[in-house]
Amino acid sequence: MTGKVQDLYRFKMPPNFRGRSAAAVQLWWLVQATLFRWSPQFAYGFRCMLLRLFGAKVGRAVVIRPTVTITYPWKVAIGDYAWIGDNAELYSLGEIEIGANAVVSQRSYLCAADHDHTQVDFPIRSRKITIGAQAWVAADVFVAPGVSVGEGAVIGARSSVFKDMPAGMVCFGYPCQPVRLRTPNSGVN
Repeated sequence: MTGKVQDLYRFKMPPNFRGRSAAAVQLWWLVQATLFRWSPQFAYGFRCMLLRLFGAKVGRAVVIRPTVTITYPWKVAIGDYAWIGDNAELYSLGEIEIGANAVVSQRSYLCAADHDHTQVDFPIRSRKITIGAQAWVAADVFVAPGVSVGEGAVIGARSSVFKDMPAGMVCFGYPCQPVRLRTPNSGVN
């Protein structure tokens, strides 16, 4: 290979990319590492309150485990009754929207930014992720920047989602693909 394809010395953070001052970012990271992380498992309302104090839009009765990591809460919106599981990471350099009654299971990673590898200065760019209402992102799933998971979709465990997934479908794999229609059981057991 000849010539430079990547020169990180030339990298420049876009103005206001974080959406808050460096002091606000550091304060959030301190609060997240202490009050948020050390809160008892059942203190869902407390963690939701902390997120709201830092600008997140969080609906009613949301379940967020204390081991969840959220980079910039002011770029996150979570709908009513949604669940975010243990050790899930919302890498919210860009916006992340999670719909009502949606589940993001343990160890899943939602990555809302990337770099343009075709440019020598390797510019960073935010790309919104949307998880539709009633969707389930199962354990240890990677969701790439700019992806939308449709309403009511299921993303199988350990899948890697690099493109939009349709509503109402069960999808899985690497790369993730729609496999069959999600058919709800309307009966009560």
